[in-house]
Amino acid sequence: MERAEEIVDFWVNDVGPDGWYVADEKVDAEITQRFMNDYDLAASGKLEEWEETATGTLALIILLDQFARNMFRGRPESFDADPFARDVAGRAIRKNFDQEIDEPVRQFFYMPFMHSENLGDQNIAVKLFKKRTSDIGNNQIHARAHREIIHKFGRFPFRNAALGREDTPEETAFIAEGGYRSIVEKLSAESNE
Repeated sequence: MERAEEIVDFWVNDVGPDGWYVADEKVDAEITQRFMNDYDLAASGKLEEWEETATGTLALIILLDQFARNMFRGRPESFDADPFARDVAGRAIRKNFDQEIDEPVRQFFYMPFMHSENLGDQNIAVKLFKKRTSDIGNNQIHARAHREIIHKFGRFPFRNAALGREDTPEETAFIAEGGYRSIVEKLSAESNE
């Protein structure tokens, strides 16, 4: 379990909130170099014993849902472990493991649902962020923005290039008009009214 604690410590203290949502080649390279073997073990189901604790489960989710996006940025492999990450997160939430982790780190239990291209999962994400967080960093708005995109397009247009999908004319217009950022700005303005 020491390795799980090391993963969480690296993500929380070394990368930290300022680096969680920023594309940084140096961070991506460090994550790949330090944690690729752990990711491979997690993705192949060989770290199931980590699900016995909140910290262990959080480390699994970070590996499968966050580190995958760093290690495989811009490639389809970024999303390969998403279903497994959702399963792990769902089991953790049923055990209330998320409630054992302080904010803002708690949000990572909910991210696998927000990263899904399934509207039902998006509804779960919005509900979790609303009921189980205090909205540090506007996570509720971001969850709603992700859901709005899936409701409108059935997928995330910003993943199309990585997944070899053609943009529809509607998706091209959406991206040209500001894409994700425009939805976040609209929802932020609405919540301030």
